[in-house]
Formats: sequence, structure tokens, C-alpha cells
Amino acid sequence: MRAPLLRSSLGCLATLFGASPASRGVRRTAAAALPHLCYSRKAMHYQTEERGHPNSADYRIYFKTSDGKYISPFHDIPLVAESEQNDDVPAKKPKSERKVLYNMVVEVPRWSNAKMEIATKEPLNPIKQDVKKGKLRYVANVFPHKGYIWNYGALPQTWEDPNQKDKETNCCGDNDPIDVCDIGTQVCSPGQVIQVKVLGILAMIDEGETDWKVIAINADDPDAEKLNCIEDVRKSRPGHLEATVEWFRKYKVPDGKPENQFGFKGEFKDEDFAVEIIKSTHEHWRALVHKQTDAGGIECKNLSCCESPFRFSADEARAIVQSAPALGSAHPVPSEVDKWHFV
Repeated sequence: MRAPLLRSSLGCLATLFGASPASRGVRRTAAAALPHLCYSRKAMHYQTEERGHPNSADYRIYFKTSDGKYISPFHDIPLVAESEQNDDVPAKKPKSERKVLYNMVVEVPRWSNAKMEIATKEPLNPIKQDVKKGKLRYVANVFPHKGYIWNYGALPQTWEDPNQKDKETNCCGDNDPIDVCDIGTQVCSPGQVIQVKVLGILAMIDEGETDWKVIAINADDPDAEKLNCIEDVRKSRPGHLEATVEWFRKYKVPDGKPENQFGFKGEFKDEDFAVEIIKSTHEHWRALVHKQTDAGGIECKNLSCCESPFRFSADEARAIVQSAPALGSAHPVPSEVDKWHFV
């Protein structure tokens, strides 16, 4: 049974889950304790608004609610997916198991190359294309893969704290929301918010930083009912997990970077382990938006986080979007983006 939703004095909601089992060997059918999830009641359906020129440094994708209020996808979209019906019915779950689902903000669609990401250091945290040394970043095609091999994105209301050394990897966080690979069959769009079922997690070490990769599947995917753990993926999709490790190992090599390393010898950890990591990164995010830790340049303005000193008004949020360049024609994509790399 879903835990009760409790009203706070600020009109937010606190979703309280029961304590997690002491042992990770016990299979969960709900999220482990994720205390103090706070968000406005009407943040269920999301729209996007493009600004600037696609394939350029000024391109941004802003988020807003169905009633037109601009929000931060980093801070204002809840981590745990809420019901589409009303506030008092259980969240939508796959038929096969009553699992808690998580919201995933899609940054990069499968088969595409542009390295799109939540702009953590900009007000309202829109999605933008990453820039390195003055050039837009595109992920290389490392044979036999074309671009990203899953829909790639992030779990909102999570943060891998660069000031906290992870006890599992002995490395600090990468200063971003936790990453998610949706292995479903649908090719999503940048800015799409989907509900995913967590299956497992991979511990990547990127230039000395912990960069967890959650493996999940879109709850609306035809395969969602039969994929309930990392072993289900291994059995029903031979080679998929191995390809995921190889992709993350080599994707920076064409840019002159060394191969990435992994914790646990590149082995995937199970759903229970993944939920514990998600819980930890959610707590780090809570400290961030409540000004209990050094933000280090992270933009924490939000419209809905309970008792956050960074809350601001809908009018202020609208002014930020309106100050951005209007949507214009797309710039051409460099031809070298289609090149194959053999490494």
C-alpha cells in the first residue's frame, strides 16, 4: 500500500515511505525510505518551450506545468512519479509488480549524438547542449554504435555531491543529477518526462569522479511487465548490458580521453542497491536546496521545494524565459558528427 500523503503548513506534500530492509538481499516492491519529498500538488504533466537556435550554444529547452507555470526540471519535478488521476490514489505501476516508479527527464534520445544536459548552473535549469572549449559537444559514433544507445537522462531531485566521497567507489560525486539509461523501445524526445522502473545500476568512474548510471525501463514500454531486475535484462536481451559497459568505457576515447573505469569490476548492481544510491543522492539534493551544503555554482532557484530559501515567484521564472532568445531556425550539424570511430 502506498504511504499517505501529508500536507505541510506550506501547502506542499511530504511523501513518506516505510524504512528499507536492513539487507540489500531482500527484494523490494517499493522504494526504500525517501523522506521529505516535497513538491507542489499540480506538477504532474509537463510541457516544454524551446528558445534560441537548435544546434547552437543559445538553444534552451525550458519546462512548464500544464497550467503554464515555468519550473526547474532539476528541482520542481518530483523524484517519485505521482498518479495521473488525483492526489489520493496510488501511483501508476507496472501490472507485474507494485513498484514505485520514478520520473526521468530525458535529455538525449536514443541514436542521437548531441550531448544535451540539464543546465545545473543556469536559472530554471533548462536543457542545453554542452559546450567544451567553445565548441558544441557531440558524442562520437564508436563502432558499432550510433550515438547514444538508450534514451539518456536524469532523475530529478537527485545530486551527486562533489564534496561527498562515495563509500562504494571511494570517489566523490560528479556534481550532477544521477544519470538514467532507459532501455525501452520508444525513442523519446529531449525534455520528455517519462515514468521509469529501476532495474539496476552501474558504477562508472569518470576522471576520478563517481558517475552512477541507473538502468531503467519506461513503464509504458511493452517489455516493462517482463523486465523486473537486471537479470531479466541479461536473459531477455543478450549483449545489451555488455554493450552498455563498452559504450561508457570508450565513448570519450575519440576525444583523446582515456577509457573510463568502473566500480565493482564493471558488474551491474541490483535494484535494491540502485534504490539505496537514489535515496542517498536525493538526500544530497535536499541539503543543496535547503542551503545546508556548498552549492558550488549550482543554481537552486525553485518554485515548489518546501522551506527552501531559494524559492522564487512564477513571475520571476517567466521573466527568465522571456529574456532568452526567441526560437529561431536550426543551425547545421557538423558533418564529422556522422563519422565512425574504431577504438
